[in-house]
Amino acid sequence: MKHALDIAKPPAVRRDPLTRNESPGVEIGLNAAIVAVHKDEPVLLIVREDQDAIGASDSLPYGPFSPLEHRTLEIGLRAWVREQTGIDFGYVEQLYTFGDRGRHAQVDDRGPHVVSIGYLALTHIDDGNDHHRGTWRSWYQYFPWEDWRRGRPAVLDDILLPRLSAWAAQPPLRPVPGRPVRREDRLRMYFGTDGGAWDEEKVLDRYELLYEAGLIDEARRDRPELSVMDTPIGDLGTAMIYDHRRILATAMSRIRAKIKYRPVIFELMPPDFTLFELQKTVEAILGPHLHKQNFRRLVESAGLVEPTGEMKTRTGGRPAKLFRFRREVLLERPAPGVRVKPGRA
Repeated sequence: MKHALDIAKPPAVRRDPLTRNESPGVEIGLNAAIVAVHKDEPVLLIVREDQDAIGASDSLPYGPFSPLEHRTLEIGLRAWVREQTGIDFGYVEQLYTFGDRGRHAQVDDRGPHVVSIGYLALTHIDDGNDHHRGTWRSWYQYFPWEDWRRGRPAVLDDILLPRLSAWAAQPPLRPVPGRPVRREDRLRMYFGTDGGAWDEEKVLDRYELLYEAGLIDEARRDRPELSVMDTPIGDLGTAMIYDHRRILATAMSRIRAKIKYRPVIFELMPPDFTLFELQKTVEAILGPHLHKQNFRRLVESAGLVEPTGEMKTRTGGRPAKLFRFRREVLLERPAPGVRVKPGRA
């Protein structure tokens, strides 16, 4: 497959007016974390690239922004996704601009530096042909320690926390500016050690701590001097090209936070659904299991849904009431979200 960023003609090398040295220009890239929930699993649309130095080939749909072809950044994003995957999505919001030095450039690289604008997009796929268009992967394939639906993930206590604790006890190789919080305190805040609480929204913080500690494959590729070489490949999630797993972590943090105060969950649901199906979708996104009765009371008291008057027959069970999101919720973005408190029951 031809690399998406190879399609566009790179900008001409410019001359720095202060140093008079030639330096590469900057190219604007557009990345999309396109999320759906299929059969109670949060899935991500990916494309496959040639393997990089660590064997990573999974990529978010992406491509360069062309001001001549694309009137807006979002139009450019939708065009690239449609070209690479054939998918059109609904809800989209801008996440962040990723432009750290080293995210693409190599030593003596004279190509353009790529600054990517990341987006979160939500869509609904059904049991028909939708989930066969493009390649969909569970986002927990990339972040196995974030899935608490069946209890505390074993990878935390078997691999992550022992190695993170050992790393936190070591002095830094060199002074790190802008890090006033000690390693031990960051470990407690992000991973809930020493009496700290697990916060499902801190996906990006946890990923960046793992990267800094050299425990994941991307660190082995980008900063080999910090990597932990005896970490079994695959135990800490599937690596992605460039910094695409960091972009995905940013998207996961955003939707986990936003689902609680904005009704974005309806973007992932069919028009009619049962409260059980809604709960399973919320659990898929947030990670932890939710208490059934508490969840239903919260949803109904928030005025998010209304009964359709129809029933859905479930195999081996009693018929369940069908609901839909209230029209006022669909029309008013500032409407409340699903204000759930994850439980361990």
